[in-house]
Amino acid sequence: MTLLVRDVTVGDRPGRAVHVADGRIGWIGAAADAPPAARVVEGGGALLTPAFVDAHVHATATGLALAGLDLHSSVSLRDAVESVVAHATATPTGIVLGTGWDETGWPEGRGLTRHDLDAVVGDRPAYLARVDVHSAAVSTALLDRVPAIAGLPGYDPDGQLRLDAHHAARQAAYGAVDAGQRRAAQQATLAAATALGIGTVHEMAGPEVSSAEDLAGLLSLAAEGPGPRVLGYWGELAERGGLDVVRRLGLAGAGGDLFCDGAFGSHTAALSAPYADRPDTAGALRFETASLVEHVRACTLAGVQAGFHCIGDAAVDQVLSAVGTVVGELGAAAVRACRHRLEHVEMAGPDAVARMRDWAMVASVQPAFDAAWGGEAGMYVDRLGRERALATNPFADLSDGGVALALGSDAPVTAMDPWGGVHAAVDHHTPSSGLRPFDAFDAATHGGWHAARAEHAAGPLAVGAPADLALWATTDTLSAVLAARGRPTCRLLLVAGEPLEDPT
Repeated sequence: MTLLVRDVTVGDRPGRAVHVADGRIGWIGAAADAPPAARVVEGGGALLTPAFVDAHVHATATGLALAGLDLHSSVSLRDAVESVVAHATATPTGIVLGTGWDETGWPEGRGLTRHDLDAVVGDRPAYLARVDVHSAAVSTALLDRVPAIAGLPGYDPDGQLRLDAHHAARQAAYGAVDAGQRRAAQQATLAAATALGIGTVHEMAGPEVSSAEDLAGLLSLAAEGPGPRVLGYWGELAERGGLDVVRRLGLAGAGGDLFCDGAFGSHTAALSAPYADRPDTAGALRFETASLVEHVRACTLAGVQAGFHCIGDAAVDQVLSAVGTVVGELGAAAVRACRHRLEHVEMAGPDAVARMRDWAMVASVQPAFDAAWGGEAGMYVDRLGRERALATNPFADLSDGGVALALGSDAPVTAMDPWGGVHAAVDHHTPSSGLRPFDAFDAATHGGWHAARAEHAAGPLAVGAPADLALWATTDTLSAVLAARGRPTCRLLLVAGEPLEDPT
């Protein structure tokens, strides 16, 4: 099918048209000179841009949060418990799943425990993830399903689980979700992405996040189309069979949420110096460096992109040390060709930036983290102290240092909100760490294609590029939208030239 989107503003140029054929951009020029097409969409001067790419998503968990128990707005322990009661009453059977609670600032001075949950859910299993999804409160009934949790690192008798105990509980919790629920959740996530102008999501799966069956189901659902593209990643070490899953499912890479550490909020991100509010811990590294070296080596030899969840500076340094070892063995060119990824990379000094640049690594980052927890009075200051906190999420240092950036949400940790992510990257709590507006927009569109090693040589708005386009309900130029911190509504999304919604 040929399609013409006529009378649109492309970037900052009004009166343009884009002709699409065989799923790709075939022509761009003045609307008056446009070639004929089987279908014509009249833009009416609306803004046309590349579709957004959300470079870090957990689709099933996001969909369950959209339809389930969302505790992000809870302002106290009592408020959170009341929300659990309401949800458990409305859904009287099955596991109670929720996410988003954050005890920071709660007047009670503590988070949820299993005793709080048992009092309101009785003998039902319950799993309520903290906002960073690296710790959770669980009910006694869920603990009883997996007795081995009590012997794992991170177990606490009060039901607040971290580290390996938390990963085991999360596996058990999401394992209780049946195939129908999973599919409905995935459909909800893809529908939400469509409405937001997101043409592609990078699904960050892994044995501690979901399952290979969950990922295969999502890829199958996306292939049925029409809908956003799904590029799948699997976070499991090569020595544990991770590359086998990548090959079997035809995935984009072997990594993503390969958890080298945890998160600041749960005191599990691995730091080089102790936490400010818990000097008894500096978090924890989850793997031996030798295992990471083996993973990078195996991926590089196979020409497969590796990726690593690393938030604290100790975790970032460990991963880069492993990559450096493989550079010494196989050469920089072989490593650069794979374009290995660091997910989150919230603490990165000049040496880390230089190594990432030299080895052509990608920083997959989440600006909403700084928006939610940065600044003089945010959670980062509580956990890290002022000096370290204000240096987190150094987007400008990475970009100016020559490191490619891709923006994502880490949904359901923060909501899919691509315009919000762009603006948060610009309006960083530490002004010197913010991106220039067009650089932020590029990282939220072209950056995701680059991160997946699938970008068009001339960019996403060039003849021959995939026709992944978003038409916005505004006649402002892109410069004006960025300057005004606008959040226009997506009027029409095209993925591979296929309209996903009829124009209004």
